Amino acid sequence: MTETNSFKMEFLSRSANESFARAVVACFAAQLDPTLEELGDIKTAVSEAVTNCIVHAYPDTIGKIRLRVRILDGDTVEITVKDFGCGIEDVAKARQPMFTTGGEERSGMGFTIMESFMDKLIVRSKPGKGTTVVMRRKIQRRESAK
Repeated sequence: MTETNSFKMEFLSRSANESFARAVVACFAAQLDPTLEELGDIKTAVSEAVTNCIVHAYPDTIGKIRLRVRILDGDTVEITVKDFGCGIEDVAKARQPMFTTGGEERSGMGFTIMESFMDKLIVRSKPGKGTTVVMRRKIQRRESAK
């Protein structure tokens, strides 16, 4: 798929930045004229990905989160969220519903939610090096109002 527009940014793994990342991605994706439902799904998936970085990648410290968003031909938005934290020992296990390393207050549904709201979810991780989550969502083209 060919990239038609993109941006990159980096921010600290502070909880206040989760809503900032979600808003920035939503504003950028708006150029594809998504429905409110599509936009809500994208924002939720971004929230989950960034929250995973904050809670799991950097449990005892503040680290960097890199966000890259690309608009691809075919009205597709691709969102990459990368951390440089502790990484995931077993990605397949981590992607199972209800699995968490974040304690009793965490639901263990982050990857499941991302997968349900996006068309494609790729998770790559190396222990001690960090995790990269790539999500894609095709925005349905709407007919112009007459």
